[in-house]
Amino acid sequence: MSPKASDTQTCLREPAEKEDILEAKRQSEYHYEYTACDSLGSRWRVAVPHTPGLCTGLPDPVKGTECSFSCKAGQFLDMKDQSCKPCAEGRYSLGTGIRFDEWDELPHGFASIATNLEIDNSFSESAENCTTSTWVPLGDYVASNTDECTATLMYAVSLKQSGTVSFEYIYPDSSIVFEFFVQNDQCQPTVEESRWMRTTEKGWEFHSVELGRGNNVLYWRTTAFSVWSKVPKPVLVRNIGITGVAYTSECFPCKAGTYTSTSGSSFCQLCPANSYSGKGATSCQPCEPDTYSEQGSSSCKPRPPCTAQDYFYTHTACDAHGETQLMFKWAEPKTCSENLPTAVQLPPSGVKTKCPPCNPGFFKTNASACEPCPSGSYSNGSGCISCAAGTEPALGFEYKWWNTLPANMETTVLSGINFEYKGMAGWEVAGDYIYTAAGASDNDFMILTMVVPGFRPPQSVMADAENKEVSRITFVFETVCSVNCELYFMVGVNLRTNTPVETWNGSKGKQSYTYIIEKNATMSFTWAFQRTVYHEAGRKYTNDVAKLYSINVTNVMDGVASYCRLCAVESSGSCTSCLPGNYIDRASGACRPCAPSTYLKAHQPYGSQACIPCGPGTKSNKIHSLCYNDCHFSLNKNGRTLEYDFSALANSTAFVGGPSFTSKGLKYFHHFNIGLCGNQGRKIATCADNVTDMRVPDREAEFSKSVTSYVCQSIIVPSDVMGYKTVVSSQPVSLADRFVGVTTETTLDNITSLPELFAPGNTEVPDVIFFYRSNDVTQSCSSGRATAVRLRCEPLKTGSGALSVPSKCPDGTCDGCTFHFLWETATACPLCSTSNYHAIVSACLKGIQRTTYVWREPRLCAGGVPLPEQKVSICKTMDFWLKVGISAGTCAAILLTVMTCYFWKKNQKLEYKYSKLVINSTAKDSELPAADSCAIMEGEDVEDDLIFTSKKSLFGKIKSFTSKRTSDGFDSVPLKTSSGSTDMDL
Repeated sequence: MSPKASDTQTCLREPAEKEDILEAKRQSEYHYEYTACDSLGSRWRVAVPHTPGLCTGLPDPVKGTECSFSCKAGQFLDMKDQSCKPCAEGRYSLGTGIRFDEWDELPHGFASIATNLEIDNSFSESAENCTTSTWVPLGDYVASNTDECTATLMYAVSLKQSGTVSFEYIYPDSSIVFEFFVQNDQCQPTVEESRWMRTTEKGWEFHSVELGRGNNVLYWRTTAFSVWSKVPKPVLVRNIGITGVAYTSECFPCKAGTYTSTSGSSFCQLCPANSYSGKGATSCQPCEPDTYSEQGSSSCKPRPPCTAQDYFYTHTACDAHGETQLMFKWAEPKTCSENLPTAVQLPPSGVKTKCPPCNPGFFKTNASACEPCPSGSYSNGSGCISCAAGTEPALGFEYKWWNTLPANMETTVLSGINFEYKGMAGWEVAGDYIYTAAGASDNDFMILTMVVPGFRPPQSVMADAENKEVSRITFVFETVCSVNCELYFMVGVNLRTNTPVETWNGSKGKQSYTYIIEKNATMSFTWAFQRTVYHEAGRKYTNDVAKLYSINVTNVMDGVASYCRLCAVESSGSCTSCLPGNYIDRASGACRPCAPSTYLKAHQPYGSQACIPCGPGTKSNKIHSLCYNDCHFSLNKNGRTLEYDFSALANSTAFVGGPSFTSKGLKYFHHFNIGLCGNQGRKIATCADNVTDMRVPDREAEFSKSVTSYVCQSIIVPSDVMGYKTVVSSQPVSLADRFVGVTTETTLDNITSLPELFAPGNTEVPDVIFFYRSNDVTQSCSSGRATAVRLRCEPLKTGSGALSVPSKCPDGTCDGCTFHFLWETATACPLCSTSNYHAIVSACLKGIQRTTYVWREPRLCAGGVPLPEQKVSICKTMDFWLKVGISAGTCAAILLTVMTCYFWKKNQKLEYKYSKLVINSTAKDSELPAADSCAIMEGEDVEDDLIFTSKKSLFGKIKSFTSKRTSDGFDSVPLKTSSGSTDMDL
């Protein structure tokens, strides 16, 4: 089977005798290539003409090397004899690879695209907004985007054998998600855990990934989401190298500004400063005296005349006479010329002045050097004085005189062009301050770093895991700027990445800044000053400077003391430590316990005034280190005590506000975590930054960037937006580190929870407000951030209820400092009592009567006294009482009849008596009435009865019959009266 090469035609051979004559001419008309490997792993070497259509004079195909053959780095495959030969001077090779180190434009084969993964019809224009948010080539490197668009740099390569891809990168800002991954023939990505890049600590870092044989697509992808802070710093990538591509049939020339003087090189070296080179150079040419160049330059530039911007001043160390010299120096590298007519000359040096005193805690030796005072003593910078009895040195570092750079500080310059550190000083001492030097360029970063090995906080702080302040650093600074300069203050833990904690832009007057240190570890503090982000030739803004006047760090391990503080005194007279929760009595030096419901100012525990009263609704813990609320609250209202129990809200509760959108259409959320009352003062709400943490191993979790407090906030970008398997959480901030108090008042400790921020609630039960403060002091929040959580009784919202932020302030804050939350839940109602329900008595049914207890409406209570069970009692039915009523009525009627008859008879008697009196009154006045018969008993009743029986009524007959016989058995006989009146038949 005849071999076939691409871009060739089937050609006839010329007679063999002519080949030797024309071979030299023909070799310039063609080159060799290999055919594709067959199933046996073999291939053919064929000649490919440079001119299409040329068929004559080409050599015959010959058997090629095996497909797995390759040359080492610094060599190339000579196709004429199929052997490896070293590269010539001025050229290099990777053996079986290629390198991309020139980024004036995107190299051939690379593609850069930008998309917005947010799919939302309302933001259809967002895709157009991302068209310019791509990776940008910037000479020596390529830079990522810095907005919320997703920028992807891609390169497809086919490997003949297993190889690697390597590159250098700078990834300084965790506000950008940076991932690198590879997809193979089946479009399967590489191992998921290896795709997330780690933020860089110093300068460029090297990264390498193994590649498999076959097609590989390389992806560098970035997405920024710094939605509430300044624009993040871009990711930079350079020196992309890929091995395993194929044989290298030629070496690559060194790019301009580099060279190699030896054969067989795998890389080229940069030309030093004040020299240059062209492409493929074997050496660098020096610049003329009136020109200059930076490292790696392809040409030289004319030297400008020197100005006052090109030199700086500093001080020498103190000599034996206690004097220092003022020195003027040209800024390095010196790029100006002092020989030009308009050039400024360097001012004379050597003026002697008296040395500034030593810093507090140091003393001056005979050689005028400053040494630390011995243990147990202090100084104000002159001589060491032993601490008096009952006192101890307050160890720390206080720098306010700058004759020499302290031993625990170092300075350097980070290039703003290629982000490499230069061997030069970025800050210079100037007596009573330290300031930024000129630097090599106006966009260089002037770096000053101080390392503190550890801290020794008071014992009361060590005993309490929740009082996080172990130390504090305070510095006084000033910036003088004519353009938009920036001063960064960064903090690193255990020599890891420095994290910016505060940034100042433009000129700032002399002011103080304090940072609270909450971890007892080796800490590094870095000040970085950049005059401008733009790079221009020469120095224009050297007079733009940052000055540090003083730096003070407290509780430093192995530090020095500027004063002695009171201590608790043992019986032997030596100092000891008070138990947690005890202050030191100034007069006696004895330890005294703090009063209940007060907390101790741990860093100044002197006198009873160090015990600060707790806020309303709170109480102190056992060691008096903080005040907390136990999820209970009492309120006296209208002579009634309302009891609250918020225990159901004690766990950490997450709350996500409504979606927000950036100018590019990226959707994000403000995510809050609230641990209302904590756990005996132990904060339980945690917010994390998983931009880098999602690929941090468990053993390094302690270095992850997260905050724990009563209330914290982070920025959340959903997984469906970013296209990742997990949500992206970034920029965690603590909003509540300290409990201020619980009250129904709207203002506490200068924190105001305005009622009009939320819709009005029930007026019968007031809102209960939890107030907090954070330790983070920022430029805009001089007292730190504050939080007010308003709990509102809503009986219908059971469980954890509903959280909300003010409608006017969807971010939770209206001024950036005070955050407001409304928590509507039934748990916020007071505990129920007996006054919250009443009884309803039912009718008697079948001898049973029920008493039911129901809540008074609206029910504005929860928990507490439970509703009593229904009571059942025995009762008489209606039928029984009806019978009783009829019987009673009948008896009453009979009784009434009898009484009527009785009184009627009584009335008749009275009539008779009246008639008799009338008759008697008609007798003669001289006559006396005749005496009655002796047979009749005295009294008129009998007579009356006898007379009355003459009436023939039923009762009269019965009465007369019974009265005819006396009690002795004889019948009574009616007699005539003595008056001789007519007899009456009785």
